[in-house]
Amino acid sequence: MKTIRERIEKKPWLGWLIFLGSMIVVFLIGLLGSSIMERRAEAIFAYAPPVKINQWEPRNEVWGENYPRQYNSYLQTSDTSFRSKYMGSATVDVLAEDPRLVILWAGYGFSKDYKQGRGHYYAVEDVHNTLRTGGPKDETDKTMPSTCWTCKSPDVPRLMEQEGIAEFYKGTWASKGHEIVNHIGCADCHDSETMNLHISRPALVEAFEARGKDISKASHQEMRSLVCAQCHVEYYFDKTKVEGAQYLTFPWKEGMTMEDMERYYDAIEFSDWTHKLSKAPMLKAQHPDYEIFLTGVHADRGVSCADCHMPYTSEGGQKFTSHHMSSPLSNVSSSCQVCHREETDKLVANVYERQTKVIELRDELEINLVYLHLEAAKAWELGATETDMHEILQGIRKAQWRWDYAAASHGGAFHAPLESSRIIGHGIQIAQETRLSLARVLAKLGMTEQLAYPDISTKAKAQALIGLDMDKLNEEKAYFLENLLLDWKEEAAQREATY
Repeated sequence: MKTIRERIEKKPWLGWLIFLGSMIVVFLIGLLGSSIMERRAEAIFAYAPPVKINQWEPRNEVWGENYPRQYNSYLQTSDTSFRSKYMGSATVDVLAEDPRLVILWAGYGFSKDYKQGRGHYYAVEDVHNTLRTGGPKDETDKTMPSTCWTCKSPDVPRLMEQEGIAEFYKGTWASKGHEIVNHIGCADCHDSETMNLHISRPALVEAFEARGKDISKASHQEMRSLVCAQCHVEYYFDKTKVEGAQYLTFPWKEGMTMEDMERYYDAIEFSDWTHKLSKAPMLKAQHPDYEIFLTGVHADRGVSCADCHMPYTSEGGQKFTSHHMSSPLSNVSSSCQVCHREETDKLVANVYERQTKVIELRDELEINLVYLHLEAAKAWELGATETDMHEILQGIRKAQWRWDYAAASHGGAFHAPLESSRIIGHGIQIAQETRLSLARVLAKLGMTEQLAYPDISTKAKAQALIGLDMDKLNEEKAYFLENLLLDWKEEAAQREATY
């Protein structure tokens, strides 16, 4: 039997082959060893981070010292370049795009200003800039309540711990402005010691408790949606729970569907405002994203918010959750195509198809609602009585609640197109039946022809129609931006210097 040496002498190339093979094996073993050492280093880092993070630390950059990959991906929420067919990350003046909304929200802050929000990175800045928060010249002005800050900053749980929950909900928006400086970030969703997902806002816990549920027992996958549900939900400010406070409350006691929440509001005779034209007691849906999501196929399959909006990524061989919270359409390969095998163009087209069909229905309901408010205003002008108008005003309230519930749910047309269409379809039915009742009242008052549709082709024309003095509002906001905001920043800098 020939030895290896004899074989090599007879076939010299065999020696080179063995040599190269040995080099490849050594190289691969070296890579494996390097990877093991890197993982050990990461494990040591994970259990012994270089910076001690205090329990209520609101500064995201401090957390970033220990979790640089997550923090650097989070900073990408400052990018406002993405735009899909209907939504995006840049500021868009929604009232300019759809002036009908000015009429629908007459008498409410949204008729002054409604812009599409940017990423979480701009949460505090965008609240400063909107006309809805007012432009106070002194602390006595009645601006929005301090409760409006609740979802905008990790400074909120810090203040709730210092002052108490109810105390935080007292006072005006301006009275807390100097304390709220850090935009949405790490402390909103993570425990500083364990990094486990946790609920930092009491309203969500209280809402589930009202339904007899303990969310402290939620699974990790459930928490990947529940941390989002702290803010991306329908809510209202309860002025009766604690004296002097506008207590943030989710109307889930009767259930989490649109009808359940409507029954809850009706039972306590709640309304967000009285419409300036129709005098209807109105409900303003906030952003029932979580509730709508629960009725869709993705929630039914156990998919969480983070699976699509914060997909897993890798860097340097380490897998982690991207904290660049954005539309899944901005990163189809990491979000949609993890489960779906279709090409990107087809998946995007499927999303747009669902959104387009829902929005077509929604626009039809919008037009009916504009007519309802204007026709109701005409009826009052002609001498209609409270008895004449009672059921009509309730119809307006119900129809617009359905429109707003579907419109205010970010992504609802995709998350649950069937539920969104059902809600809007029911709204159209109520609106048309209410317009028939209103036509009878108008006929009784001597008006038999259809009311002329006004020229509301621009935001300015629509705002003039409902009597808004936009020059004054803009002047007050300019004063705030030039004066109060500077004072707030100086106070915040002095406070943070003592951390």
